[in-house]
Amino acid sequence: MGRNRKTLLRKFHQARWDEQIIFEMSVPGERGILVPQAEEAVTAEVGDGISAIPESLRRKKPAALPEVGQMRVLRHFMRLSQETMGADVTIDIGEGTCTMKYSPKVQEHLAARHPGITELHPMQDPRTLQGILEMYYQVEQFLKEVSGMDFFSLQPSSGSQGVYANASIVRAYHEARGDRNRTEVITTIFSHPVDAAAPGTAGYKVITLMPGENGYPDLGALKAALSERTAGIFITNPEDTGIYNSNIDEYVKAAHAVGALCSYDQANANGLLGIARARETGFDLCHFNIHKTFSAPHGSFGPGMGAIGVTAELEKFLPAPRVKFNGKRYYLDYDYPDSIGRVRLFLGNAPLALKAYAWIMQHGADGLREAAEVSVLNNNYLEKKVREIPGVVVKYAEGKRRLEQVRYSWEKLMEDTGVGTDAVEKRMADYGVQHYFQSHHPHVVPEPFTLEPCESYSKDDIDEFAAILRQISKEAYENPELVNNAPYNLPIHNIWMPAIVEEEKIATTWRMYKKLKGIE
Repeated sequence: MGRNRKTLLRKFHQARWDEQIIFEMSVPGERGILVPQAEEAVTAEVGDGISAIPESLRRKKPAALPEVGQMRVLRHFMRLSQETMGADVTIDIGEGTCTMKYSPKVQEHLAARHPGITELHPMQDPRTLQGILEMYYQVEQFLKEVSGMDFFSLQPSSGSQGVYANASIVRAYHEARGDRNRTEVITTIFSHPVDAAAPGTAGYKVITLMPGENGYPDLGALKAALSERTAGIFITNPEDTGIYNSNIDEYVKAAHAVGALCSYDQANANGLLGIARARETGFDLCHFNIHKTFSAPHGSFGPGMGAIGVTAELEKFLPAPRVKFNGKRYYLDYDYPDSIGRVRLFLGNAPLALKAYAWIMQHGADGLREAAEVSVLNNNYLEKKVREIPGVVVKYAEGKRRLEQVRYSWEKLMEDTGVGTDAVEKRMADYGVQHYFQSHHPHVVPEPFTLEPCESYSKDDIDEFAAILRQISKEAYENPELVNNAPYNLPIHNIWMPAIVEEEKIATTWRMYKKLKGIE
């Protein structure tokens, strides 16, 4: 996949074939591994193993697994791996928002190979879990230092579950004070959708504020929405446009003045680490996407970790059990009668906590701040280059810089050529980079695309990524159909979008696929 030094573009050629599903490769009798029978002396001592399983739990017939030899299995998955795109094989800048960064392989090794993780059992006596409990305890201390909050829980398994837990804590707080009339939560349109969805799921009426010229709502609009019915405000800052509301403390004071709590969505914290803290701006609760900001990426829809932090006043409502240290040993404390309850089994996603622990220890306090500064520097550099590309528009906050990401618009390109963000996204894959994230819905910014280079990418990577966008813009102005009919170099050509959103036309499981195809 060589690159032209003058154009910075690659003649990308991806593996192209119609790979079978592994079940279709099955040959009766073919085996990958033959498990040896236990020796008679072993069986005589401990039994055959099968008879120890209750009759009601035994399979009536063998599992319908594919019968495929080891070499063919390896080749199958190697071929599939060549059809993927991501940080390990290409530039992954397009995976904004909320910070999707490179995860060092030593962390992956620790989480996937270290016996201290792989040989643990979730039902072990906590007295035998001192290492992992200490690691959890230390991650909480790190997050307290980064945010200024007094206490943390690592139990929620995603950012959305963390926001839902915070909404539950807000409700528990007001009910504990005998105030049951607070039925509303306020958020902003550019905050993460979960800041509306989670409180809504928790039973609140959600009021969403629209942006002004600065990209965030006017303080007067917030004050007009606040009342004795307001339970809390849930805000992302910087919002997904990359614009940071530097007057956020005034918004928090206004909410507190009517008795509401303030929850800070810090999924976009990558440009703030070691620089600004939720506590100093007056927030009562916050959450981090550990699986993103602290370099433990997930694969979309999990596994993740939405660590939630609160002030001392709200500690008693945190999910239980909590990891505590009595000076001699670490233990799980269940004595929280006012807790909102358990939101995740066992300790949550322990490998995610371990990756975050390793990443923070590798960087130290100075390193975290440097990561934030480099992520903002990278973003500013990329923004300058992207703004120069014909067809690109940047909405809101004219003349002001963003932090670690920017929501751009191909609105002008669409007006000039008929090529919109969907087509550009697919054409990008022809140049060997993964598609970009457009925007959460609704698309307030027309024809959107959101880029976040993080601290992970070099100047050379950013130059190449910008060159690809510039090339596609050039193609759109010269030959719009070339872009609108892309991609050309992928295993599958342009997918008919309704086919992946109409339930009756998709198969998410092998059983569903067989049913749709009429296969016995």
